[in-house]
Parts: sequence; structure tokens; C-alpha cells
Amino acid sequence: MHSLLIATRNRHKTGELATLLGVAFCVEDLTAHPDLPDVEETGETFLDNAVLKALAASRHFGGELLVLADDSGLEVDALAGAPGVRSARYAGEKATDEENNAALLAKLKNIPLEKRTAFFRCVLVLYKRDGSYDYFEGKWSGQIIDERRGNNGFGYDPIFLVPELKKTAAELPAEIKNKVSHRGQAFALLRKKLGERLKK
Repeated sequence: MHSLLIATRNRHKTGELATLLGVAFCVEDLTAHPDLPDVEETGETFLDNAVLKALAASRHFGGELLVLADDSGLEVDALAGAPGVRSARYAGEKATDEENNAALLAKLKNIPLEKRTAFFRCVLVLYKRDGSYDYFEGKWSGQIIDERRGNNGFGYDPIFLVPELKKTAAELPAEIKNKVSHRGQAFALLRKKLGERLKK
């Protein structure tokens, strides 16, 4: 079995990503390595930040492990792509999901629903032992609504409406969300790449 390090200390995310992988990899994360400092996400794009996180983890372990890192967020067309890479801290560095949602809705207060088009973007970076990397991107289109709906998601999920399903991201069961979401799309591409590695 091959080992794969996920560059996160979020055990919930680790479990979700391990499920999405669906291939014969032994997955671990950074929970057992408190000596590794958090990476400052200074990149201008999701790819920049994912590479920063993957590179830091790879260097910490001497380049001996295959490392996976991700960065994702929400981009609203009417706000010129904001909150973008600042999605997790849109209302401040330690903002809660509720505070970020409130800040976003305040910005969209005078913008009609039909002009509140938005999409989630996810970029995954698979950092290899030789210092090279592959990246995989997924994009999920929707609209921002004022009414918070659903309890299954996190972040902006309760106000992100998927028009064709007539549900918010937070109203979708995991098995559906994992197939159609930005993260699910990126992971489908990653699984294909990892499957090719397993055959070698």
C-alpha cells in the first residue's frame, strides 16, 4: 500500500478526502506533527496557496512522502471574484463561517439574485518526491441567496444555491455533493492520476 500525506490538521477534512480518494493509499495528515508550523497563505491564487502548503509539508519530511494539499473558496462574479483566496477570512483573520456569510451578504445587499452568480473553486496539488507536482481543478457554479438553508455543509454552503438541483450545497447529502461539487470534480481527476500511478 502506498502512503499519502494530506497537508492539513483538520481531521474532518482528512476523513472526507480519504473517502473521496477511493484508492489503495494509506492516508495520514499533520495532526501528529505539531512541530510543523502553519503555512501563511500569501498566494494570489488557490494554486499558489496549495503549492505553498504542499511544499512546506514535503520539505518537513525530507521529500520522502507523496503530499496532497488543497485550497478552495468562493468567487462571486458581481464582486470581481471576491472573496476568492480570502474566503475563510473574508470577515477577518479568525472569522467564523457565520461572520463570513454575513459579510458576504452585506456586500450583495443591493444586488438582485439573478446577478449573484458565483462558483466554488478547488485546486488540489499532488507534490511528488522529486519536487515536481500535478494539480487538479474543479469548479461548481451556483447563486448566492439571502436565506440560509441546510445543515450538511460548512463555510458558504448554506447560502450557495445549486439552481439545477433547487437546493443549497448544505442541503445536499454527502453522496450527491461529492459527485457534483468543485472538490468532487477535482478529486475525480486526482483519482484517475493516482490510479495510473498504482498501475506502474
